[in-house]
Amino acid sequence: MGNRLARYSQHYGPLTKLGVPIVIGQVGNIILSFADTLMVGQHSMEELAAASFVNSMVVLVVIFAMGFSYGLTPIVGNLYGRGELEKIGGVVRNGIVANTLMALIVVVPMVLLYLFVDRMGQPDELIPLMRPYLLVNLLSVPFVCWLNVFKQFYDAVSDTKVPMYVFLGGNMLNIIGNYLLIFGKCGLPELGLLGAGIATAVSRVVMLLVMMAIFFWHKRYRIYSEGYRKGRINRKDFGRLNALGWPLAVQMGMETAAFSVMSLFVGWIGTTALAAHQIMLTVSQLFYMVYYGMAAAVAVRVSHFHGQGDMKVVRETATAGFHIILLIAAVVSVPIFFLRNDISLLFTDNEEVCMLVAQTVIPLILYQFGDGLQCTYANALRGISCVRPMVISAFISYVLVSIPLSWLLGIKLGFGLPGVWFTYPITLTLVGVMYYWSFRKRV
Repeated sequence: MGNRLARYSQHYGPLTKLGVPIVIGQVGNIILSFADTLMVGQHSMEELAAASFVNSMVVLVVIFAMGFSYGLTPIVGNLYGRGELEKIGGVVRNGIVANTLMALIVVVPMVLLYLFVDRMGQPDELIPLMRPYLLVNLLSVPFVCWLNVFKQFYDAVSDTKVPMYVFLGGNMLNIIGNYLLIFGKCGLPELGLLGAGIATAVSRVVMLLVMMAIFFWHKRYRIYSEGYRKGRINRKDFGRLNALGWPLAVQMGMETAAFSVMSLFVGWIGTTALAAHQIMLTVSQLFYMVYYGMAAAVAVRVSHFHGQGDMKVVRETATAGFHIILLIAAVVSVPIFFLRNDISLLFTDNEEVCMLVAQTVIPLILYQFGDGLQCTYANALRGISCVRPMVISAFISYVLVSIPLSWLLGIKLGFGLPGVWFTYPITLTLVGVMYYWSFRKRV
C-alpha cells in the first residue's frame, strides 16, 4: 500500500500547486454565488425563488458554452508540453472565432426562454421578476464565451494565477455592485433581482478586458500574442477545436440540462421548495467548484504528459488527482453535516425552507464520491483528447436515468425536494464509473 501511494506522491505537489489558484478563483465564484443568494434572499423570498429558476436555466447555456471552450485545453496543453509555444497564439485566435459562433448559437434558446417563460409551469407571481433578470443574463453571454477562451489558455500554459486574480477582482466588483443595485445604495435605484443581474454582467465584461490586456501587452505572453497576431483562421485548428469542443459541450450540456429539468420539477412542487433548492445549489457549489479546480489541474497535467507520450505518468496523475479530491470531499462534508440545520438561516428565516434544506443536506453529502469520480476522470479524458465516449456516458446517466428518476422520486412518489436530490448520488456515481473505465481503456 505504501509503495503504491509513493508512486502518486510525486504528483500531489505539482497538482496542488497548479490547482490551488484555480480552486481559489472558484471559491471566489462560490462566495459570489453566496453573496448573490444572500442579498437577493434578504431583499425578498419571491426574488430568491425567481433567481433559482432563471439561474438553473441560464447555467445550462453557460455550461454548454464553457464545455465547448474546454476543447482548447488539450490542444494548447499538448503544444505547451512539446515546447511549440509559437503555435499557441494562433490556436487562441481560432478559439475566439469558434466561441463567437458558439455565443450566437446559445443566445437562441435564451431568447426562446425569455419569450415563453410564462408557459413553463412556474408560479405566476414570479414571471415579472424572471424576465428582466433573464434578459440581462442573455446580453452577457458573448462576454462569457470570450472570457472562457482566455481562461482556458492561461490554465493550459500552467499560469493559473492570472485567472485567479482576475476572477477574485471581478467577483469583488460583482459583490459591491450587488449591494449598490439590489438595495439602492449611494443614490442608485433599488433594482432588486435585476440589480444582481446587471452587476454580474458588468463584472464579466471587466474580467474579459483585464484578461485580454494581460495577454496582449504583458511581456511574459509576448510569444503568444505575437502568435495570435500572425495566426490565421485555418481549417486544421478550427476543425480540432470543434471536434473536441462539441462533444464536451454536449456532455456538459446534458449534465446541466438534467439539473435544470430537476429545477423545473422543483418549481412544480412550489415556491418554498424552489427557494430551498436555490440555497442547496449554492451550497453544493462549495464542493463542485473546489473539485473543478483540482480536476482542471488534472486535465492540464495530463495534456502535458500526453503530449510527451508518457502514458504511465498520465495514469498516475489522474489517480493522484482523485486522491486529492476525495480528501477535499471528506474535509468539507463534516462541517456541512453538522451545520445542516443552520445553513439556510444565512439566506432566509422561513422555517419551512430551513427544514427542507436540512433534509436535503443528506443526499448532498452522499453524492460527493460520485461527483469527485466523474469530475476527475471527465477532465482526465479531456486531457488526452478522448471526449466522444463521454457523450454516451452522459446520455445514459443524465438523460435516461437522472431525469426519469428525479420525476419518480420527487413528483410521482411525493418525496418532494429531498426525493429529487436523492437522484444525484445514483446518477453521479454511475457516470463517474463509466468515465473511469473509458479512461483506463485508453491509457
